[in-house]
Amino acid sequence: MAANTSVAGHSNGTELAASRGHEQFFALMLGCIGVVYGDIGTSPLYAFRESVLAAVGGYTPPSQEIILGILSLIIWALILIVTVKYVMILLRADNNGEGGTLALMALARRAIGGNGFTILLLGITSAALFYGDAMITPALSVLSAVEGLEVIQPALAPYVVPVAVVILFALFAVQSHGTARVATFFGPITVVWFIALAFGGAWHVAQTPAVLAAFNPLHGVSFLLSNGLIGLLTLGAVFLVVTGAEALYADLGHFGRGPIKMAWLTICLPALTINYLGQGALLLADPHAIDNPFFLLYPSWMLAPMVILATAATVIASQAVISGAYSLTRQAIQLGLLPRLEIRHTSESQFGQIFIPRVNFILLVGVLLLVVQFRSSGALASAYGIAVTGTMVVTAIMAFIVIWKYWRWPLWAAAALMTPFLFVDLIFLGANLLKVFQGGWVPLMIGGMIMTVMLTWVKGARILAAKTRRLETPIEDLIETLELEKHQPHRVPGTAVFLTADPDSAPTALLHSLKHYKVLHEQNVVLTIVTESTPRVTQGERVTVAPLGKIFTRVLLRFGFMETPNIPKALGLARKQGLTFDIMSTSFFLSRRSVRPATKSGMPIWQDRLFIILAKNADDASSYFQLPTDRVVEIGTQVTV
Repeated sequence: MAANTSVAGHSNGTELAASRGHEQFFALMLGCIGVVYGDIGTSPLYAFRESVLAAVGGYTPPSQEIILGILSLIIWALILIVTVKYVMILLRADNNGEGGTLALMALARRAIGGNGFTILLLGITSAALFYGDAMITPALSVLSAVEGLEVIQPALAPYVVPVAVVILFALFAVQSHGTARVATFFGPITVVWFIALAFGGAWHVAQTPAVLAAFNPLHGVSFLLSNGLIGLLTLGAVFLVVTGAEALYADLGHFGRGPIKMAWLTICLPALTINYLGQGALLLADPHAIDNPFFLLYPSWMLAPMVILATAATVIASQAVISGAYSLTRQAIQLGLLPRLEIRHTSESQFGQIFIPRVNFILLVGVLLLVVQFRSSGALASAYGIAVTGTMVVTAIMAFIVIWKYWRWPLWAAAALMTPFLFVDLIFLGANLLKVFQGGWVPLMIGGMIMTVMLTWVKGARILAAKTRRLETPIEDLIETLELEKHQPHRVPGTAVFLTADPDSAPTALLHSLKHYKVLHEQNVVLTIVTESTPRVTQGERVTVAPLGKIFTRVLLRFGFMETPNIPKALGLARKQGLTFDIMSTSFFLSRRSVRPATKSGMPIWQDRLFIILAKNADDASSYFQLPTDRVVEIGTQVTV
């Protein structure tokens, strides 16, 4: 009897654990629909219309061959690029569970060993293009939703741009307060959006089932072969249906492979496919509906609710991209690609909720300029594809390196897997480059500016580090001198923590402290922050403590590139390794560098000046490392670069 009770109890416990596991899985799945698929989910607002307009060269009624050809290209782009490349392959190329451009770059650099400047350049290129995407996505998405007002009442057309500007300004204005409270509604609202997409398309597909012939890829191939340059231009517009696919990989660490995959295969892909087929069926029945085939899918009584729902969906899509820009910036800072910037945590419970004021302001200005300059989603669509196709090409190249070197596949096998996708991405990139003069110059200009900043910072930091290393005293030599009885300075109570980037050299702040104050504390810690090529570091690997002679202790704090360093919290872990100190009697000594141009520099004068501007405007180390402000002593030094 007791045995049966035990078995029954174990069974109930297993069932309860399984039930909780299912609940957590579906909660993650619901969350990822709002965050991951918001961007690609709003593409039906403009992608099919722009593709057809590119094919017919204006508001000319399209033929059945054109409609079926474009639909075929759309369906197979969703299958090959999103489903096969991203869902089936790239979601497996994770860096300790994390995805995204810089995570993949760090993994590829680790796989080949050493620094790998080519890999670094690829990562910088992809990151720079993402910032262009982060400006264009909110502008294009919100404009395309608000343009539904024209369908409800053509007299409202002059108000489209002002309404879009107000919505976007409000979106960026609330970023500093965090989005944790409203984020819980993102998933449900986006699910309703996908249901509305499927509903709008299904009725028209049922009315015109001939549109289902678009599943035959020969229609797409025939369209490309028979239309030449026009076909290639159309392909650039077709690519709009997969913009946002990179979010599947970028948000891997937040939601996991399973929920992202399940959400795509069961909800997002079917809803998108049905909606695109519905728009095609509408045009087959009424070619003049090309004005706005998305909103014309719905009966007149549903137009106002759909405009409201579309606006909510595009705001959610924009929020996901903005949050992605913050996350990418934090990773870039940790990897040494950008100077330190102020990072505010907007949620105590959710680690990933951060706000970066300078990035927010730059994005806001860029987005508003794009809306005012282009004034319509149709004009802005030409600027969209280049940023995303460029990112996808770079991602495919880095994924090939990871599969070959990190997964240790034979070269021919890795090439056989990734070359077809790289070929398709290059074709899409070529098609989008044809639109450079129609707006494609925007992401190229933004990406070029960001690349210049990143490369300047990386190069300048290396030159500065090399010069500093030549001038610094080896820490071992300094300690040996200080331990001689005749050279021992006066000792004062408390603990001094000296921060240095090079653990083998004496911290500049320590040398200046000895020179000017001629004292040492009872306990002296030489602290170095190390950023690993993994997203996060476990608590057990966070701290390394080692003695440096009799009066110094060396402490290494390790952080992942997706973590924000918190020195006081990390030092608390050092107590377990024997380092005893009281934070209220501890002083943190930092060296604040004032950078000046050198007469002979390793960079051109303009790059020297840019690096100095970046260094002057970098956030100070005390706030970035979350040090208590009343325990920090900063000692100024001048260095040339």
